[in-house]
Amino acid sequence: MADESVRHEKAKRMTKPDTVDTGHDQEPKMKVLLVNGSPHAKGCTYTALEEVSKTLNADGIETEMFQIGTKPLSGCTACGSCRETGRCKIPDRVNEFLDIAANADGFVFGSPVHFAAAGGAITSFMNRAFFAGMRSSGRIFRLKPAAAVVSARRAGTTAAFDQLNKYFTISEMPVMSSKYWNNVHGFTPEDVKKDLEGLQVMRVLGRNMAWFLKCKKAGIKAGVPLPEREEPIATNFIR
Repeated sequence: MADESVRHEKAKRMTKPDTVDTGHDQEPKMKVLLVNGSPHAKGCTYTALEEVSKTLNADGIETEMFQIGTKPLSGCTACGSCRETGRCKIPDRVNEFLDIAANADGFVFGSPVHFAAAGGAITSFMNRAFFAGMRSSGRIFRLKPAAAVVSARRAGTTAAFDQLNKYFTISEMPVMSSKYWNNVHGFTPEDVKKDLEGLQVMRVLGRNMAWFLKCKKAGIKAGVPLPEREEPIATNFIR
């Protein structure tokens, strides 16, 4: 319990809003959380995410890189406790992510391609994070823009890309796109840096997300209401 309290306090410090000095009122900076689903902290996936991050920063958007790490990440055990708490009962990086995700304005999830699919760790991570997040009282992902970024040596990128996008479209998240599907190619970070088209795709993605965030903020400031929420309806096909 002591460790959990320390993590909560750290999360509060990490999510304290940065401000922009406009000469008049200080407004909180918008922030995008980039999740590196690769076991390599500074590998190919990171290189792609970093290109997005730098572009967002240039457009006035704060960013934070969240590395899921190399410790084993369990899949969902279907215990149902997140329905009550909005958190996962398994004490690992998923809850650390949920602690700071509520204060993020947008997300970019990156994954290497393993067997023409997203990596096993990021899949377990997103299964649990989104299941818990969708059941929290704050609905921490709803109407926040999201994007997937994938990295491969050669093939399987579009299958992995499609897989990751499904988390967003079931969570009422606007999906951010670029001038091509969001992937880079290379076996090493140096290879990725030679994928000039892939890096351009990352930069366009970053600019598009920054533009969307600013439009959303301007709309809310102008009094445009958020979409009305309906009570969920569940239809079972076999009765």
